[in-house]
Amino acid sequence: MKKFKIGIQLYSVRGDMERDMEGTLAKVAAMGYEYVEFAGYYGRTSAEIKALLDKYGLKCISVHQGIEMFEPDPKPGIDFLKGFGVKYVVIPWYDGRKLEEKSEWAKTAAKFSALARVLGENGMKLLYHNHDFEFKKLPEGGTIHDRMFRDLPEMDPQLDTCWVHYAGINPAELIARYAGHVEVVHLKDFVCKNLAAGPVYALIDAEGKAAGGSQTDTGFEYRPLGMGIQNLDEILEACEKAGTEYLIVEQDDSGDRPPMEAIALCREYLKSKGL
Repeated sequence: MKKFKIGIQLYSVRGDMERDMEGTLAKVAAMGYEYVEFAGYYGRTSAEIKALLDKYGLKCISVHQGIEMFEPDPKPGIDFLKGFGVKYVVIPWYDGRKLEEKSEWAKTAAKFSALARVLGENGMKLLYHNHDFEFKKLPEGGTIHDRMFRDLPEMDPQLDTCWVHYAGINPAELIARYAGHVEVVHLKDFVCKNLAAGPVYALIDAEGKAAGGSQTDTGFEYRPLGMGIQNLDEILEACEKAGTEYLIVEQDDSGDRPPMEAIALCREYLKSKGL
């Protein structure tokens, strides 16, 4: 199997990062993670982040970052990210209404396209990280997700394999469909008794309030890799064939386990696969 580059989405250990960023990065590196994906910077400057990454032999390949960081002037945000070597800027979520409604999508697409262009001029690539709602069918055919990447060839998907599966789609098949455009894939395992049963996570609504569905109704629970229903062998094979370079572990919630224990189990699972 291809020797993928293995990273961790630091949102997985956000509490630990808040309490002790340096200590957490040291532990992540000791587990065998070589790459990190930030989702928040905990008040650190670009230079401070780079110094910590260098100290522990880590590289920041990507960040989950809302586009407001680049508005109205993209330069400060771009300079901040370039300072610690970011290659991929990933939109982690966007208002579903602004992706679905035709008139709103036209405006959203223009924003995304402009950002993709300026990032490209600075050696970075724009990605979009899906949840499940982007796979809603459109009246004209296809899904929101299909339209996004049809209309914006300058932006690539960061496929979150958990939410793809939860939406009722085979992750390996979707990875194959985007072959050549899935440089970074999120690995996440889970259990669930009812797929595609609506949001099982909190999203921020138009009024800035957290809104989401119930995990109780669906039996949804996050699991460390190899402990859930994902066919990870199939997913890894699809990633290899599709040209994926980076596999990013994301453990949104670890249940009764400490988050650091959960991501250690994920890393050990991947080591068992020779990764």
